[in-house]
Amino acid sequence: MVNVDFQTITQPVGIMRILVTILTLMCFILVATVGPQSSSYWTWCMFTWFFCFLVTFLIVILEFTSISRKLPFAWDDFTAAFAMLASLLCLSVSIIYPTFFTCNICYRQIGASVISVFCHFGYVGEVVLTRLRPRGETSGFLSTVPGIMKMLETFLACLIFVSLEPGQYSGSPPLKWCVAVYSLCFIFNILIIVLSLTQLKSSFPFSFDKLAIVYNIVAAVMYVTVMVIWPLYIFKNNGRPVNCGYPCAWDKNVVVTIMTIFNFIVYTLDTIYSIRLVFFLTE
Repeated sequence: MVNVDFQTITQPVGIMRILVTILTLMCFILVATVGPQSSSYWTWCMFTWFFCFLVTFLIVILEFTSISRKLPFAWDDFTAAFAMLASLLCLSVSIIYPTFFTCNICYRQIGASVISVFCHFGYVGEVVLTRLRPRGETSGFLSTVPGIMKMLETFLACLIFVSLEPGQYSGSPPLKWCVAVYSLCFIFNILIIVLSLTQLKSSFPFSFDKLAIVYNIVAAVMYVTVMVIWPLYIFKNNGRPVNCGYPCAWDKNVVVTIMTIFNFIVYTLDTIYSIRLVFFLTE
């Protein structure tokens, strides 16, 4: 039997979720009425708004009907982590969409851009309200520093994938290696997040945390190779074309390079913090 809980939609966090549900849907509808664009960045923006709307709407419904209490994973950890991820997603589209798809007389595009900024701050507000809960009410891997770093690594990988142009790397084995590194690290990050969220890591016959540290080290080393190979091969004898659009493939390659450096830094910090947490603070 479903028991409705009105407190979930009248408390500050619930009100914030309802607000961002409406705002993300407004962004999606406004941009959809303008018409599609043949750009991976446009697709990313539309995906982000719809994804945030859908997941937030489901969170509101599941908490209102009390079904969330019966789910086999750490619900508070999941919702706190999603709010952080959604704030990053909305921040990215709040920068990307007005940069590439608005003009002085594009009123619907401008409206969507402004509303997207409010979406970002709405999710930031949810994160703040979640963090203000008494210690112990929100716990779990995704609410810890390593968990936040894992989500950040996954988010940066998504920006890399959106910026990749298949025609730029399809004929080059070294560049294919770079794409393979992005893909493998992304997949393993998702696995770690899922295993931690569902609390399945405790079923491993060995230390999952130490295995994660080994993975972080390997991922950081692999990203070092990519930081060297990608710009060396992608920009070799390949300056920015004079008639390059905005954005063009060359600009996207710059984005991939920058995001690769950022992700390497995050993996390195993740490794250092995890080693300190597992080998020093637990002793």
